[in-house]
Amino acid sequence: MGAESGRSFLALDQLRIRFSETVTIGPVSLAIARGEILALLGPSGSGKTTLLRLLAGFERPDAGDVVIENETVTGLAPARRRIGMVFQHYALFPHLDVGENVAFGLEGKGEAVAQALALVDLAGFERRKVQELSGGQQQRVALARALAPAPRVLLLDEPLSNLDPSLRERTRRELRQLIKRVGITAVFVTHEQDEAFDLGDRIAVLNAGRLEQVGTPEDLYERPASLFVGAFVGRANVLRGAAARALGATDGQVVLVRPEQLRFGAPGLSGVVAERRYTGAAAFFQVTIDTGERLEVQAAPDGARIGDRVSIGAARVLRFSEPGR
Repeated sequence: MGAESGRSFLALDQLRIRFSETVTIGPVSLAIARGEILALLGPSGSGKTTLLRLLAGFERPDAGDVVIENETVTGLAPARRRIGMVFQHYALFPHLDVGENVAFGLEGKGEAVAQALALVDLAGFERRKVQELSGGQQQRVALARALAPAPRVLLLDEPLSNLDPSLRERTRRELRQLIKRVGITAVFVTHEQDEAFDLGDRIAVLNAGRLEQVGTPEDLYERPASLFVGAFVGRANVLRGAAARALGATDGQVVLVRPEQLRFGAPGLSGVVAERRYTGAAAFFQVTIDTGERLEVQAAPDGARIGDRVSIGAARVLRFSEPGR
């Protein structure tokens, strides 16, 4: 058992699964504390859902272990791992009412169902039809069903993808508060950065089956470990060649600079404002710089006008070696 396993409530210890000669997930090692919410973030095909399925026991790894409370559960069936799962589309049964959905497959149903619904603020909803509920309420029913057997770990696969965009921000705050109130260790999959930042205590960024970085939202945004993380998390300008050198890079270095770190009227680069997008307290300006690249600058709404020739400097840049060099 690796050191990761001994220091944590939930651990992935050198977990790896191979699908073909060219597609492999891992090896991935992660240590997750008791009561922590960890987000698995990455683009489509990065391995997020596969890792979740390995945790749940729906997939068997080719190497490595899953450890919960110092118990290796790698060889156990999903039902024996004491893990609750909330699926992307909730998997509720439309012909069953709320109470029957929560009770499905559960022993000692009555009291456990009532307690689970109370946990998710749906006390008294036992006889409601699933079709009568809002999307957010259906999500809470799925959560109640996952919590009813008193699992050690809660897994959530894209938990907010079924909701209208207007509901997601409010619902993710409510979901985080609920998970923290229950006190359960949780891992969830998302490809939405805002969702990961709002819900997760820490975020594990995956890329092509590899773990790029694990850290707090601040770590990932302010101190990305790689160019991929820096460009994937948040808004970013990536500059090479002469434009990068104008901002202090050396040969073979790539510069990453956030739009809010750029300043009109400062020395460094020059170009012409091509677009302006107003967002209220600020605006985003697209500037075509003299090297032909597009640069996004966040500034005051009256900071420039379309067609203006501007100079642009950077308050802070991040430098990375050119990938492959």
